Amino acid sequence: MKISVVGTGYVGLVAGVCFAQMGNSVTCIDIDEKKIKDLKQGIIPIYEPGLEDMTLQNYKINTLFFTTDAKEAIENSSISFIAVGTPMGEDGSADLQYVLSVAKIIGQSMKNYMVVVDKSTVPVGTADKVRATIQEELDKRGADIKFDVVSNPEFLKEGAAVQDFLHPDRVVIGADSSKAMEIMRELYAPFMKNHDRFIGMDIKSAEMTKYAANSMLATKISFMNEMSQICERVGADINKVRNGIGSDARIGYSFIYPGCGYGGSCFPKDVQALAKTAKEFGYSPRILDAVEAVNYDQKYVMSDKVIARFGENLDGKTFAIWGLSFKPETDDMREASSITIINELTKKGAKILAYDPKARHEAESYYLKGNDKVSYVDSKYDALKGSDALVLVTEWKEFRSPDFEEMKKLLKNSIFFDGRNQFEKEKMNEYGFEYFQIGAN
Repeated sequence: MKISVVGTGYVGLVAGVCFAQMGNSVTCIDIDEKKIKDLKQGIIPIYEPGLEDMTLQNYKINTLFFTTDAKEAIENSSISFIAVGTPMGEDGSADLQYVLSVAKIIGQSMKNYMVVVDKSTVPVGTADKVRATIQEELDKRGADIKFDVVSNPEFLKEGAAVQDFLHPDRVVIGADSSKAMEIMRELYAPFMKNHDRFIGMDIKSAEMTKYAANSMLATKISFMNEMSQICERVGADINKVRNGIGSDARIGYSFIYPGCGYGGSCFPKDVQALAKTAKEFGYSPRILDAVEAVNYDQKYVMSDKVIARFGENLDGKTFAIWGLSFKPETDDMREASSITIINELTKKGAKILAYDPKARHEAESYYLKGNDKVSYVDSKYDALKGSDALVLVTEWKEFRSPDFEEMKKLLKNSIFFDGRNQFEKEKMNEYGFEYFQIGAN
């Protein structure tokens, strides 16, 4: 099939590359000329395991192309994916200006029947707006060209996006046309050779599925973080509680690890967008509002612990930060807890020595740009040299089995704030650390 994908961010680039991997002819489109130039030279704008090699391989064999010329790429496509950003507006709603801008270009460019696929995370009712926008442009041209709009939400985990796409646990398609549904089934068939995980439904239900899924996962995280706060106050250990409830098959262990709050491009934005949609339709989403409120407070828990231990005035204090990205195996710092923690500590006068395997550039160039109290180092141990304490924020694998004796030598004080509860408190005390966790005294 000939496919165009508009947008080369996490969703668009991964989708385009994986479709090309299955033998389709895919053209990825972006208005950012530098990004397209870099992609043609093999420079990938995001870190995602396996993505670089697959991109280079498919570009080399001419199944994958990159361009800024949306018109030509769309003209030559039978399926066009909209995979541009839907940033959160000030009121919490999803901003659809980029999605509708692409729809307008599609309406101006298409020459034959086309399936237009909403791959971006969009509110319920967006497909109707995309359809109306395309039709308006066709009417202006006096063109009688048939098309279908389909909703195909993505369920990729950053850090495992390529594998998730190649081996999906489900492919959700919302369509009101049997023709479009069959085209999408054929497109995804190579990804489901062993098990049919294709789930067809109406468009609005598909749009809702994405928001419901992310909000459910965010709810589990905020629930456990709230439990961690209760545990600290009553003298229970949230780590033991997690083991106790996770063994129940109805609950399971996924997304019940306490920590310093969720971040990223999906959960914060999607929870707020779904809450905003509910309110627009006259319903007060009490659970969603609570999920967001708990997560907001949780991002301050580790900085509050540091301040409680060292005092309100942190002048002359230096803290090592392990991890900047919102989760391991990605360089994404959108809504990352590290931003809140670092800004709170530096506001009190502290200096920061930060280390992250992949997100340093993101921090320096954007998220912590201008914070002159933050310095970046090249290894986890370099961050400890002369620091008054360590704060672990992101649970990268290289932080799982550090040399504790070396840590004690490098740190000014053997004080460890663990924002992801990576270690057993008793064991850390045996090593001689003053050790602080979430949800355990």
